[in-house]
Amino acid sequence: MKMLLCIAGGGAAGALLRYAAAGLVQRAASGTFPWGTLSVNLAGCLMLGALWAMFEALSVSPNVRALLGVGLLGAFTTFSTFSIESLNLLRDREYLLAGANVLGSCAGGLLLVWVGMLAGRAIVQVMR
Repeated sequence: MKMLLCIAGGGAAGALLRYAAAGLVQRAASGTFPWGTLSVNLAGCLMLGALWAMFEALSVSPNVRALLGVGLLGAFTTFSTFSIESLNLLRDREYLLAGANVLGSCAGGLLLVWVGMLAGRAIVQVMR
């Protein structure tokens, strides 16, 4: 139960941080390119990489790992999780799996966003 509370608390904080950071960067940059999202994704990768290295080198409790890694950074950006998992597959010389993860997440994600948009539009049409 304590671990779930750590994840929930970290998740709430991470979501609020993502909203604030992405909005701040996007307003400062202006334009149509999603600079806010890009900055949050890259910052999350940097932070998760640093935490991962520290977690491996230090004795860190599972609750702290859950609070910071799963909760805070998981809600800040899942892109960082995708990146560390892909990097770990590459480190383990699982090149095919790493490529499948990258291709599946990126191309699959784009495809499913498009399919979801089509489905959402169809649902709206039926509701009208």
